Amino acid sequence: MLEILVPRERRTGEARVAATPETVKKLIKDGATVRVERGAGAGSYFADADYEAAGAQLVERPDWTTADVVLKVGPLADDETPKAGALVIGFLAPYKNLETVRRLVSANVSSFALEQVPRTTRAQSMDALSSQASIGGYKAVLLAALHLPKYFPLLMTAAGTIKPARVVIMGAGVAGLQAIGTARRLGAVVEVSDIRAVVKEQVESLGARFIELPILEASGGEGSGGYAREMGEDFLRRQREIVERHLAAADAAITTALVPGKPAPRLLTTAMVEKMRPGSVVVDLAIEQGGNCELSRADEEVVHQGVHILAPSNLPATMPHDASLLFARNTLALLQYVLKDGAIRLDTEDEIVRGSLLTHDGKVWPPDLAARLSG
Repeated sequence: MLEILVPRERRTGEARVAATPETVKKLIKDGATVRVERGAGAGSYFADADYEAAGAQLVERPDWTTADVVLKVGPLADDETPKAGALVIGFLAPYKNLETVRRLVSANVSSFALEQVPRTTRAQSMDALSSQASIGGYKAVLLAALHLPKYFPLLMTAAGTIKPARVVIMGAGVAGLQAIGTARRLGAVVEVSDIRAVVKEQVESLGARFIELPILEASGGEGSGGYAREMGEDFLRRQREIVERHLAAADAAITTALVPGKPAPRLLTTAMVEKMRPGSVVVDLAIEQGGNCELSRADEEVVHQGVHILAPSNLPATMPHDASLLFARNTLALLQYVLKDGAIRLDTEDEIVRGSLLTHDGKVWPPDLAARLSG
């Protein structure tokens, strides 16, 4: 019988949990034994009693020596090493935790980094990066509205008209599209910048205006898996020049631009921020990879010439209940995908498995990460 461990997250500020009573019940129905560390779901408002009612066994301390599968939200801590042959699933942040990757290889542990799940139709139910990014985009707009010293919507009052807030969103991926929809629902005028021309139709369908950028080559700025690709400094400079004019008239800017495995592109320089209106707000969602704004500081509010720059590193954890519901379902879908007749079967020829694998059979699977570790 497969033994699945759900430990409590140790990272400061991490309130999510990798399995909920709903997904535990389904795993047990599949024939697994599920052990949940006491208090693992407390931050997400899932009580220990709810896990017990679903059939889980509660444990005071996780036993890493017996678990066949470990379900995590964030990276493994230094004292968290599964047994040889075990499978770990979670946001493992491999490019920031090279020593952890080496430890997994040395211990012959297989692992799926949820950041790497291919963005394909077949893998949609497993795409935790998208489900959590959507929450981040939604919450970023609420943060901007909270800090902005004016209304978001157009208001017609007896004392006169209040103009709507103007919001510039940089990056129209999952987080950006959710931010567009949320800002529009709050009544803001929204403009959007993205290097991928293919997203223009999506942006406009949500009621936002697409900021035209310099003509791109045939790829249109799109990399593999639907992500933006890394652009050269010359293009980024021209992009900044165009967007700068829109930022100068904006009340808020939300940046979401990321390139997998690379530092976040620098989209907002200090000079660009200095041209924004005093009282305006920047919310930088790319701070985990260095940030899109030159002035961003992780989990701090920086005020520069009257502009408030926010760079929350883990916005999904501020909505832990729904974030955990979605994350747990994504994780369940991936685990069930490789579960055959009660055992884990990793077919490395399968597109989803190969794309998601971080470590397996004593080696690192992403070629660029393997090269970095060997170098």
